[in-house]
Amino acid sequence: MKILLVFCHPRRDSLTGAVANAFAEGAAESGHEIEWADLYGEGFDPVLMPDDEPDWTIENKRYSDTVHREMERIDRNDAIVMVFPIWWWSMPAMLKGWVDRVWNKDWAYGNKSLKHQHGLVIGLGANDVEGFEKHDYRRAMDVQMPYGVMGYCGIPENRMVILPQAGVDPEVTERQLAQTKQLGRTFPICTKPPPEDAGLYLD
Repeated sequence: MKILLVFCHPRRDSLTGAVANAFAEGAAESGHEIEWADLYGEGFDPVLMPDDEPDWTIENKRYSDTVHREMERIDRNDAIVMVFPIWWWSMPAMLKGWVDRVWNKDWAYGNKSLKHQHGLVIGLGANDVEGFEKHDYRRAMDVQMPYGVMGYCGIPENRMVILPQAGVDPEVTERQLAQTKQLGRTFPICTKPPPEDAGLYLD
């Protein structure tokens, strides 16, 4: 399987980068082919301008060349995995802008949808499990990211995994990296919807 690994962090040598590497290594061990999309490293512009604004008065709008190159990159892969730090209980603005610009009308939704079957979202957060459960933050993120983005755009098997207390304790980090590598080895099994409130944390 060809997997587009969307990495979103200002530093490639960050803990988020180590987690993305662990997933990629595990996936490669199982014979998957990884294509990296390093949004910061590639200098992706997340600002949506009129050329890429959805137009509800016409169908199949031609968007900017930058966006169509990203669409082609998504199309040539079979699955999508996003790895990023959780900031303000959500994805970074860079990743949100990539979704805003690229997952666009009449390509990802509207009169067309994505053809991928599997999507995985891996978010790293410094807070503990209790913090993510407070005010239903975890559920809100689960609805917003895998379901509200991937599911809405036609990816039926989607899941979010949260790494709580990321970077807080070396032993926790070592365990999380091993668990993430195992996610790569077992992909796409890990994207099947888990039982309610089960399997959403790796700690």
